[in-house]
Amino acid sequence: MQIAQHLWTADGGWAPALPAGDAGVQLVLLFGGGARLRSQGPMAALTAAFPQGHVIGCSTAGEVAATTVHDDTLVATAVRFEHCTVDSVEVTLAPGDDGADAARGIAQALMRPDLRHVLALCDGLAVNGSAFAHALRAALPPHVCATGGLAADGDRFSETLVCHGETAATGRVVAVGLYGEALRVGYGSLGGWDSFGPVRRVTRSRGNVLFELDGQSALGLYKTYLGEHAAGLPGSALLFPLLLDDPQGGPGLVRAVLGVDEAAGSLTFAGDVPEGAQARLMKANFDRLIDGASGAASASLQHLDGAPGGLALLVSCVGRRLVLKQRVEEELEAVREVLPHATLTGFYSYGELCPQGDVGSCELHNQTMTITTLAEAA
Repeated sequence: MQIAQHLWTADGGWAPALPAGDAGVQLVLLFGGGARLRSQGPMAALTAAFPQGHVIGCSTAGEVAATTVHDDTLVATAVRFEHCTVDSVEVTLAPGDDGADAARGIAQALMRPDLRHVLALCDGLAVNGSAFAHALRAALPPHVCATGGLAADGDRFSETLVCHGETAATGRVVAVGLYGEALRVGYGSLGGWDSFGPVRRVTRSRGNVLFELDGQSALGLYKTYLGEHAAGLPGSALLFPLLLDDPQGGPGLVRAVLGVDEAAGSLTFAGDVPEGAQARLMKANFDRLIDGASGAASASLQHLDGAPGGLALLVSCVGRRLVLKQRVEEELEAVREVLPHATLTGFYSYGELCPQGDVGSCELHNQTMTITTLAEAA
């Protein structure tokens, strides 16, 4: 596996310079600011540089290159596999599709006997991440896992884009299938938030829209905890994610707020919040956030069968960045300590897709650092 990483900035263009038509690159992961993904010049130059490469990517709340977080740039990571092959598929969301039909379409389009892994990127404001993840894992063979994330738009929550080839658009899901027995895939997802306050029961919800906790307005409860920061909703709610307890005693799933409805008194989350579930509010613990990034990196090594990780795709939640602020790169440095030789790329997201324990081959996470490590066996 050979990997090259290129950074586009408004002042300097692409650096290092793009090659003149490298037909050997099969996959290009592209993350950047929404306006930059719509810029025809940089995008056309990228696809011309890698004419056989499947280019997929999305808008972000910060794009990752090595141990640096960039904003309003483009980070392109070009991958040339020695033994593996790549295919890609794009699905436009139909009106009312929560992502489940799109997931089934992706699985059907990518299905081949030698399929080893799926990387998926979704419009972060149009897709219910839980519905997408559940449908995708139901449609894929049990031995095929899927990872990826939900596109972001900083803390603006206005428009999220997914790109395929030269174009970037809303209302889209794109995925790549990775094929071949030589491929080794590792993954890990950990948080680092502390729960606090009483255990509450979800007393009224519909899918990923939460109306009541313990019979009280969910939005009113959040405003009580946010205090003066309530004016910054929905972004400020990322500081207080919701932990859904696992009835079997597992770690549970964290859900992040993506929108509010003042008239209904409701909160819209990135994934489902089922009625009857027990939930607790969470708050940040700086040291544990960094430890979570390190733990996710360590977990991603366990499935590589000793092969050195060549590429590490990091998908971390926008809420983590809001908490870590100027120290956000410390979680990237923690990953680098565990994966010293891997090329790091990725983005800050509105939701992370990754298996969790025995939940299945794909699950939606929020407020985690999720890492997918790719390598090829010798």
